[in-house]
Amino acid sequence: MRLLQKTKRACSSAVVVAAVGLLSIFAAQLPVHDVAAATGQGNADASTPAATDPGAASYAAHCAMCHGKNREGNLPTFPPLVGIKRQMSDEQIAALIHNGKAPMPPFPTLSQDEVAALLKFLGTTPEGQPSPPAEHSRMLARKGIEVSPQATAGGALFQQNCAFCHGRDAMGGETGPDLTRSKLVLTDSDGSKIAQVVSEGRTNGDKVMPAFRFSSAETAALVAFIRSRVTAAQAMKGGRRGVDVSDLQTGNAEKGKQYFNGAGGCAKCHSPTGDLAGVATRYEGLQLEERMLYPRRAKSTVAVTLPDGQKIDGTLAYSDEFTIALVDHEGNYRSWPTDKVKYTIDSPVDAHVEQFSRYTDDDIHNLMAYLQTLR
Repeated sequence: MRLLQKTKRACSSAVVVAAVGLLSIFAAQLPVHDVAAATGQGNADASTPAATDPGAASYAAHCAMCHGKNREGNLPTFPPLVGIKRQMSDEQIAALIHNGKAPMPPFPTLSQDEVAALLKFLGTTPEGQPSPPAEHSRMLARKGIEVSPQATAGGALFQQNCAFCHGRDAMGGETGPDLTRSKLVLTDSDGSKIAQVVSEGRTNGDKVMPAFRFSSAETAALVAFIRSRVTAAQAMKGGRRGVDVSDLQTGNAEKGKQYFNGAGGCAKCHSPTGDLAGVATRYEGLQLEERMLYPRRAKSTVAVTLPDGQKIDGTLAYSDEFTIALVDHEGNYRSWPTDKVKYTIDSPVDAHVEQFSRYTDDDIHNLMAYLQTLR
């Protein structure tokens, strides 16, 4: 199957998932009784956690629509909240609840008692938490390789804290790379490099991995699980899974440069010595191609004109037929009914989406070859 067809389907799926996420944002802004009805919590009986635990009830009313009934998260917009206290303190979580952070709306009217109950609930483990994947353990067992109890314990931690980004099998997810092919993982002989990234987090361009507060024993278990996943991946038939950098280095860089400056129209918005300077150093392979074809994290801006003529602009936080919302330059979340204001949205992603129908396979390969020279 040709690369262009695969990429178009993948990007179309991403657009659909993003749309689902936006619907979740709108639902999160509904009055509490509407959200409860939408999630089915309004009919809870005395046997349900939401009926007996005030923290669970608060979560069901305010958080479940976006972050999932069991705190599992909704890709790609809303992260899981299982194990959130390993990433943030109670004070940080409480501040986030009260102040919000786009696309999450603020909840300034929640009482201290309700926030305290919610914080207590977020520190518990959901019932029916999925166990770590067992297929790699069975595969290794057939090959005479035993998975240690330490790796099994690390698998449970991985599912709660890492699988959202890196995938349940550690082979890559929506936002995180494939750890079974990571250079850092494969060259880390004693686990110290993995442990450092886990404890300190990492910022790479617009990709952010939070720091986790694990004990030394928990970190060692996590390292053991990741290494067991590397062993499992290497034991798979076919030798590898995913796309190698070499798979995307078959184009003609000079023709790609011509396309960039000419028919592709890329130079209208981008500059190889400006915003794209060093892009091939920050990203490579499939990550670079995904950013080229569909930069899903590119921020849209919006300019709103109020009825009195006042103009307010900022980063687009939410938009549908009823509501337009932005985060202004002071970091404040502001929203208005669409029928009360005039507004203009500037979305850099739109130009990339419009280009899908114009690309040929040669265009994509050549453009990729050119972008890989921008170091």
